[in-house]
Amino acid sequence: MNLQITAALALTLLLTGMGFGIKEYDAFHDVLHPLEHEALPKGDFAKIRSQAKDLITRGDAIVKLGVPDGIKAEKTEEFKKHLDGFAKALVKFGADADSGTDADLKTSYSAVHDLFEELAHMLPRKTKG
Repeated sequence: MNLQITAALALTLLLTGMGFGIKEYDAFHDVLHPLEHEALPKGDFAKIRSQAKDLITRGDAIVKLGVPDGIKAEKTEEFKKHLDGFAKALVKFGADADSGTDADLKTSYSAVHDLFEELAHMLPRKTKG
């Protein structure tokens, strides 16, 4: 994922008070955000490992949801491909959180993060609440 796009999404959500408008995405982001902006920059892999099960559970809810309402028909197949990649990344992340090295965990966590951002960029914007 392009760093500028990721930063733009985060800034938009922060400044506008908007969420994703889909509870599964908002719940996942609630766990992901502090890991991405606090734990990862500090190299706090123990924190990432301690939150892995919760992040995976919330990620699995996104996968179970499938293609949410509001996705344009011409984007449905692309969304499904990203969702499949996200599901696979969650499995790898879980394995690395259980027994991988910190380097492995960083790589698999980053893949989960980036694929989530890709999915989030395809969602229609709605105000939170």
